[in-house]
Amino acid sequence: MANKVFCPKLLKNLGFHVRRLNSAPSPLSAVPPLNFTGDFNAVPNLVEPAPQINTTLHHHHDHHNTNNIINFDDVKELFYGVPTTKLIRSSMTLQMAAIDPMVDLGMWIMNSKLMEMPVFREVMLGFVKTTFYEHFCAGKDLTEVRRTVTNLSDSGLKAMLDYGVEHATDNESCEQSTAAFIQTIESTKSLPESSASFVVAKITAICTPRLLKRMSDLLRWEQKDPSFNLPWKQESLPLFAESSPVYHTSSKPEPLTIEEERDLQLAHERLRKICEKCLEHEVPLLIDAEDTTIQPAIDYFAYSAAIKYHKDDQPLIFGTIQAYLKDAKERMVIAKKAAEKMGVPMGFKLVRGAYMCSEKELASTLGFKSPIHDSIEQTHACFNSCAEFMIEEIANGSGAVVLATHNIESGKLAATKAIDLGIKNERQNLQFAQLYGMADGLSFGLRNAGFQVSKYLPFGPVEQIMHYLMRRAEENRGMLSTSAFDRQLMRKELSRRLEVATS
Repeated sequence: MANKVFCPKLLKNLGFHVRRLNSAPSPLSAVPPLNFTGDFNAVPNLVEPAPQINTTLHHHHDHHNTNNIINFDDVKELFYGVPTTKLIRSSMTLQMAAIDPMVDLGMWIMNSKLMEMPVFREVMLGFVKTTFYEHFCAGKDLTEVRRTVTNLSDSGLKAMLDYGVEHATDNESCEQSTAAFIQTIESTKSLPESSASFVVAKITAICTPRLLKRMSDLLRWEQKDPSFNLPWKQESLPLFAESSPVYHTSSKPEPLTIEEERDLQLAHERLRKICEKCLEHEVPLLIDAEDTTIQPAIDYFAYSAAIKYHKDDQPLIFGTIQAYLKDAKERMVIAKKAAEKMGVPMGFKLVRGAYMCSEKELASTLGFKSPIHDSIEQTHACFNSCAEFMIEEIANGSGAVVLATHNIESGKLAATKAIDLGIKNERQNLQFAQLYGMADGLSFGLRNAGFQVSKYLPFGPVEQIMHYLMRRAEENRGMLSTSAFDRQLMRKELSRRLEVATS
């Protein structure tokens, strides 16, 4: 591989710039629909060519040695196809994102009147665009997204397309969001073949959070009192387990008004259009999770849609399970078994979760224990247990899962389990995912082991996605140290390239 020439002095100083890395998902700010324009046939700027990826999983003689599954030792192979300039820029950007005072300053600036000053705002947007935005986001529109997806595809990774819109305020903004999601789905036909693994949708963008809260209260009350009648409720999978918290709803809620029921039907109609478009373009739909205040309603939408829309025995709809919740495993198993009994193929995305502080605060305010596991070790154990359950289900010919994790050990354990059970890549029912710009070492390591790996790609105009970037850093401070391993891999590869370039 030809190595690009870069400044040795900059590399020597990289130890300062790449001290800590990391990330995890968080919500995007509410934005109006993106203007989807541009020439999809424009030739993108490709990264350096990647080697042919081996997509066959090989059995290891030592099934208990997880270290053999994903090879992090050969950094040349790991970062093959990644330009040196991108490695340097990524290291520096991640270091800035990991510095607490910078996060505090960024949040203060974002909420200050300084952003109302045209000159200051322009300078700030320019800085964000050339650093955090270009590192964590796929572009401002679908033309730029196409270039990013093509680059990922060339390096053996797939893309989850996530247009940055959520928290609609009325039916008009819900309709605009629906149009944006449909245009995103349609754009997959203009991308390299099989390069888009999912289109991501947020129910809060097609149904207002206020209505989702009302629905969730009613669904929780039905869980408390099964005789409670919900005339608007469609066929769904179980939404709660015995251990699920229902403290959010302390008294019997009023039924939905005629206007609320009408808005609910409009939301169902929007989801129907999105699902039918996904079926038409043969791309699965991944529905993101939110906090427990409105999650029952989101699960209701996901499960009722999964019953109606699927292709033969392949799931079209993937709901999200947050493993940091104490009831996560029980809820997932109940829903999965119910779907299997109904003959409905159901997919899940498994994550750890991103609303730890707000969940604990709400529970404490209401006088209840937190729904979050008491320790990070318990959350890890729950994630790994859920992953093991789904991998075993897939091995038995049922269901599909996306393991969205930045945790090295979770990745190794799941990969080892899959190989031991003989799950082959071509079945595509087991996938891994990481955020774009994060955990690249794990992504490439899993790719090299023969698994399908996707990057979660948020996109949209800079000024609208900027809030998302700041909130990600704000909500996930505790995870910033987890990317030290990635930093070490990058530094090792950069040092290797420097040695080759100067020898």
